[in-house]
Amino acid sequence: MNGKNGVDEVLPLPRMVPLAVQHVMVMYMGAITTPLVIGRVLALPAAQTATLIQADLLTSGAATLLQTIGTRWLGARLPLMQGVSFATVSCVIGIASSATFATSHDNEGLRTVYGAVIVAGLAAMLAAPLGRHIMRFFPPVVVGTSLAIMGLSLLPVAIDQIASGAGVHAGRNMLVAMSVFASAIFLSITGRGVFKNLAVIIGVGIGLVVAFAAGQFTPHLSGMPPLLAPVRPLPFGWPIFQLMPSLSMIVIVAITWVESIGDAVVVGEMTGRHATPKLVSRLLRADGLATLLGGIMGSFPYTAFSENVALLSITGVRSRWIVALAGGILCVLGLSPFLATAVAALPPAVAGGAGLMIFGTLMMVGIQMLASLGLEPGNKPFIVASVSIVLAMAIVMKPDFFMFMPDWTQPVLQSPVVAGCVSAIVLNILFSFRERKEAAFTT
Repeated sequence: MNGKNGVDEVLPLPRMVPLAVQHVMVMYMGAITTPLVIGRVLALPAAQTATLIQADLLTSGAATLLQTIGTRWLGARLPLMQGVSFATVSCVIGIASSATFATSHDNEGLRTVYGAVIVAGLAAMLAAPLGRHIMRFFPPVVVGTSLAIMGLSLLPVAIDQIASGAGVHAGRNMLVAMSVFASAIFLSITGRGVFKNLAVIIGVGIGLVVAFAAGQFTPHLSGMPPLLAPVRPLPFGWPIFQLMPSLSMIVIVAITWVESIGDAVVVGEMTGRHATPKLVSRLLRADGLATLLGGIMGSFPYTAFSENVALLSITGVRSRWIVALAGGILCVLGLSPFLATAVAALPPAVAGGAGLMIFGTLMMVGIQMLASLGLEPGNKPFIVASVSIVLAMAIVMKPDFFMFMPDWTQPVLQSPVVAGCVSAIVLNILFSFRERKEAAFTT
C-alpha cells in the first residue's frame, strides 16, 4: 500500500465499484446544477439543455481521469472528483444574454461563451507553473476556514432539497431524508469494514426504499431517452473569440483555483501526498486542459468538488483509483442520456439527506483544522475564520448582498465559497505583514 492512507492502492473490483458509485452520487446533483441553471435562465430548448448536461458529465469524467491518473506533468494524482464550478454561472449568463446577441438566431451568445472557455483553458495551462508561488497563500488557517465555509454554504442546498412541498408531501420528504441521514450516521458510528465505508450509499439505498413505500419514487421506463447518444464536439457551432468575454472567463478560472488548491491541500494531508508547488502546477495544468476540453465539447470551466473531499473523510478510503473509476462512470453517464436521466430522477430528498451528512462533515473538518491552530478571541485564526465565515454566510442568506458593488467584482462576491476564501487569503496576508513588521521593529 503506497501513501499514508493508500492513495495508490488498487482494491478488488467488487469493493471499488460501490465506492466509486458513492462518489458519483455525492457529486451528481452538483455536477448537473450548473448546466441546468444556465439552460433555464437562457431559456434554451430542452434538447439543448440536455446537451449541456451530457457534455458536462462526459467532460467531468475526463477531467477526473486527468487529475487521478495523470502523467509526470499533468494531474495531481490525488483522489479529486472534478466538476463544473458554479462560480461560472454568472459569467456564462452575462456573456450569453448580452444585448449584443439579443437578435441573434445562431447561438452567437453560447458560441462566444465557448470561445471564452477555450481561451481561459489555454491561459490556465500556460499559467500553471505559477503554482509554486500560489501555494504560499494557502497555510492551514486559510484551508481550514475555506473548508468550514464550503460545508456551511452547501448545507442550504441539502436543506432546500428536503424542505420542499407542503402538508403530507413535505412530511414524506422529511421522512425520506431523515432515513438517509440516520442510516448514514448509524453505519458511520457502528459499522465495520465495507458497511462503514459505504455508509452514505447504503443510506441512499434505504432512502430509496422509504421513498418508494411513501409513493415519492416510482421508476418507469416509458418516455426515456435512448441508451446511447454521444455528444459531438462544438454542439452549438464554431466558437466565437472576443477579448472581453475571454478576459472575464480567465478571471473566473483563476478564482476557481482557490477551491481546487484548497481541496488538494486537504486531500494531500489525508493521503500523505502533500500539495507541493510541483503538484499544484500539475493540478492547475489538468484543470486548464479539462476547461479547454469543456469549451470544445459544450461545457464550462472545471474544478475539484469539495463534497467528495468530505466523503473521503467519512469513508477513510483514499485510493485515487476508486475516484478514477468514478470518473469512468461519469463518462458512461455522459454518453448515455438514458442512464443520466435515470440518475437525475432520484428524489431530491434522498440527495438532501446524504448532503446533510457530507456537508456537515466537511464543515467539521475545517473547524477541526482551525481548532488545532488555537482559536482564541482576537488571535489570527479566530479573526480570519470569523470574518470570512460571516462574509460567506451573508451571501448565502442574501445572494444580492453585494449587488451595489461594481460588475467586475460580482464573480467573486456572488459566490460564498470564493468570497470567503479570498477574504481568508487577504486577511492572512495582512496579519503576516503585520507580524513581519512587528518582528522587524523588535529586532
